[in-house]
Amino acid sequence: MLKVTRKSLLERCMEMEKEGYTGCLLSGGMDSRLKVPLDKFKDEIKAIKEKTKLKINAHVGFVDESDLEWLKYIDVVSLDFVGDNEVIKRVYKIDKKVEDYLRVLDLLTENGIRVAPHITIGLDFGKVHWEFKAIDILVNYPIDVLVLDVLIPTPGTEMANVPKVPVDEAIRVVKYAREKFSGELSIGCMRPFGEWRVKFDREAILAGVDRITNPPRKIIEWAKKIRDVEIIYECCVM
Repeated sequence: MLKVTRKSLLERCMEMEKEGYTGCLLSGGMDSRLKVPLDKFKDEIKAIKEKTKLKINAHVGFVDESDLEWLKYIDVVSLDFVGDNEVIKRVYKIDKKVEDYLRVLDLLTENGIRVAPHITIGLDFGKVHWEFKAIDILVNYPIDVLVLDVLIPTPGTEMANVPKVPVDEAIRVVKYAREKFSGELSIGCMRPFGEWRVKFDREAILAGVDRITNPPRKIIEWAKKIRDVEIIYECCVM
């Protein structure tokens, strides 16, 4: 992830296009408004779309009507979605509820902004339970891609010592999503590495996912034997 200023954002995007890139992800931490402060870059975001052909994927946080002015230049919003009030409180420790996430989802979809909800399997300190309810909610929205990530226990955080979600538990969510969601099902870039990823990716492909981000080379070669495979150098939602 590159750190940019208002001045360097447009310059860097123009350089990226010359280097052969087709898109970029705009991200960052949330501010006191619980927004990723991309509104401060609204002129630069507009200029990126005017001066390049790059597709823009963005993490936005809890945006509202005042953000529509610049959101119209975003090709797709990657929206973290949590479908349980207690999980929101326990994990993120913010004063938000499921209805606040749905308010953002309504705002985006009703204004024609493409949105790709992301569900992090095991977000509740490694326990799998709320994800099924979240899927049930999201299938009622006009979304064409749903992204599933898996918690990575991270040093220096409260979840540093949380066990990895068992592969079979994570796959149970993947299978449920495949059964309920008729659009494209994507495995995002966040999931454990090593042998865990090899096992999970294989089972996810067998379960019928449409996209999978950064799979191990051995999984790519194996997948080519059982399905048509297209390799695309873009974000999981593009």
